[in-house]
Amino acid sequence: MGGGLKAGFNFEGGLVLGTGAGNTSGGTLFARAANVSLMGNFGEVRLGRTLTTSFYSIASWELTGTANYGVVGNQFGFNGAGPRDSNVMMYNSPNFGGFSFSASNIAKGNGTTLNNAGQPAGKYDLAATYANGPIVASLAYNKVQDGNVGAVLGGKYTFGMVAVAASYNRYKDNAGNILNRGYTLGASATTGPVILTADIARDTEYSDTDFLLEAKYPLSKRTFLYAAFLRDGKGKITATNPMVVGTNTNQNINGYTLGVRHNF
Repeated sequence: MGGGLKAGFNFEGGLVLGTGAGNTSGGTLFARAANVSLMGNFGEVRLGRTLTTSFYSIASWELTGTANYGVVGNQFGFNGAGPRDSNVMMYNSPNFGGFSFSASNIAKGNGTTLNNAGQPAGKYDLAATYANGPIVASLAYNKVQDGNVGAVLGGKYTFGMVAVAASYNRYKDNAGNILNRGYTLGASATTGPVILTADIARDTEYSDTDFLLEAKYPLSKRTFLYAAFLRDGKGKITATNPMVVGTNTNQNINGYTLGVRHNF
């Protein structure tokens, strides 16, 4: 656009490979993303439907690259609020020597965000991230007006061919009732071309533990084969978990997946 400014847009629709069904991740044509943005030396301003500020905060340190089968998202719902929001006004700062921050807001009455009384409400989502060398750490906080409040602090440290990551998560309603609370702990190791990951997410409020084993084999810098095993503790089925289906039970559910992934 000139003067160092760039304009962007992103429209994504979902597709279930097993059945061919579309309109996933929200039930509309471009349910995964529908936004426009303006970028420059000031950072980025983004408007529309997008992944949340909390999601990007968690993605900065999460070991699987926020895969659908990852235990962090399935146990704690990406800071409780899910991975996407509509009618978002988002600002992402430039990088200041490893530090960056993000802030997003949804205006009250947009019809998509509801408070604990089931009424349309506003929402804000904030995150601060430090990523420099082997260290990544990020704090995210979101709140729905008269509704739920989520907070997560997580980080990753890489030394040689090994990376370890951990986080603390808490999500509660407006009355202070805990909806989930707990921690995650995991490690990845590179053995030859293969990347092996083990990750645990423990909801201490409900004594619910999810466990993941993942193996990835790169075909190129952005494409890799993967295989994963997920034990979903107490059968807590979530919309972000494509590996298990059915209704909630009080039993562990095991899921297996094999696929190929390309990062655009």
